[in-house]
Amino acid sequence: MTRKLSSVALILALFSLPVAPTLAQLSESAAWTATVQNDFRVVSDITYLRANGKELKLDVYQSRNADGPVPTFIYYHGGGWVGGSKEANVLRLLPYLEQGWAVVNVQYRLGDVSLAPAAVEDSLCALRWIARNAEQYGFDTDRLVVSGNSAGGHLALTTGMLPADSDLGRQCLGAETPRVAAIVNWYGITDVGDLLEGINQKSYAVRWLGSMPDRMEIANRISPLNYVTQELPPIITIHGDADPTVPYAQAVRLHQALDRAEVANQLLTVPAGRHGGFAADEMRRIYASVFKFLEQNLPN
Repeated sequence: MTRKLSSVALILALFSLPVAPTLAQLSESAAWTATVQNDFRVVSDITYLRANGKELKLDVYQSRNADGPVPTFIYYHGGGWVGGSKEANVLRLLPYLEQGWAVVNVQYRLGDVSLAPAAVEDSLCALRWIARNAEQYGFDTDRLVVSGNSAGGHLALTTGMLPADSDLGRQCLGAETPRVAAIVNWYGITDVGDLLEGINQKSYAVRWLGSMPDRMEIANRISPLNYVTQELPPIITIHGDADPTVPYAQAVRLHQALDRAEVANQLLTVPAGRHGGFAADEMRRIYASVFKFLEQNLPN
């Protein structure tokens, strides 16, 4: 299947532009991007769902040299469920591409198109699309890892934690939502209701739930903390303890609940870290921990 590369695909190509230093003088990551631009293909803007008159898209990034199914990283962008885009987050995918994984970058309905729980429904439908098309794109359905930052972290958690027969997947094609192998949660919301009123009230959450009379009931239905069971996949959470946007306490509560349920999990705390934008040395530490966690917990 061949498609024209979109503007998001060109971001990878930018790393291959001629520069004065030799490859030996480049950093390790820059040298990698400068030499492998022809090793990957991007299939962009594939429609995985039509909802509210809108075609929802995803992009697939994969190695041209893959020999059989490969681990697949599924990413949901942040933006408080009311902003952001998949295109703005392409660089977050590079560490997984460098490891030889396939990557799926997902768009979902924002709050100005449809209020909660639409984004949760879309995220589940994207996962089902991936399972249905695994053979065509070389996705290893035994090694599906969902991830996202902020609101995207929340969507990754709900996608991986909701029961397979959840009624939130009713509009999706396919028989059931496949089980994910692990969740990488970057400072995601774990208790939506906590953000609707009181000292932790956040405007983005209020906007996403709107003035629906049953908004607290909906918030409970889509709060990851309400779905902690022993059957969950391994979960690693990254969160700054000075985050002004998503309370760090929510990450702690999730970690404690997972420990009580004896679910393999890890909480990486960024000291004095705010809502992302972590220093380079912290990011190196985080990614080393993330890939170690995945290596220990994914099936071979």
